[in-house]
Amino acid sequence: MKPTPANDLNADALPEDAPYLAATTRWLERAVIGLNLCPFARAPHVQGKLRLRVSHARDTNALLDDLCGELQSLNALSPDECETGLLVHPFVLGDFLDYNDFLDVADAALQTLGLQGEWQVASFHPHYQFADSAPDDIENLSNRSPYPMLHLLRETSIERAMETMSDTDSIYRRNIETLQRLGIDGWQKLWRNDTD
Repeated sequence: MKPTPANDLNADALPEDAPYLAATTRWLERAVIGLNLCPFARAPHVQGKLRLRVSHARDTNALLDDLCGELQSLNALSPDECETGLLVHPFVLGDFLDYNDFLDVADAALQTLGLQGEWQVASFHPHYQFADSAPDDIENLSNRSPYPMLHLLRETSIERAMETMSDTDSIYRRNIETLQRLGIDGWQKLWRNDTD
């Protein structure tokens, strides 16, 4: 499932970003798209309208700078060029509670940049935990990514997607059912090499 080469939004990635981008793409293709955890993820990926960036930030101030820069870069692109972005930050906010606190900072950045209503930030983390869930509850896997990342979504894309689905809450319910059927063993099999 390769993105359209004519619109390679990730062509200028650094060589050292390759393992992070590969793991993120594998997660996207096998879990998010493969299990249909997000019914809206396939099209931007296949059409080459998903931009992946790796932040080398080692603290939250540097991550905030990278986030602001990425939001401005994404906003400069038309929806036909880029619909959504993932800012992967493997070196900072490994603790989920710290990461969760940073989401308020990310929302404030949107407001400061005048991009509230244009973009929104969604969350994925290796230790993601929904409120009122236990750490090992299966539903948490729907938002567990290989590295901490911020999903930057264009509001118009969200609105368009919501128009096509009358009950968006059904996505969460369906994801729980999918993950319960798959089980932890099935989830772990997703990450085995194709040759295993």
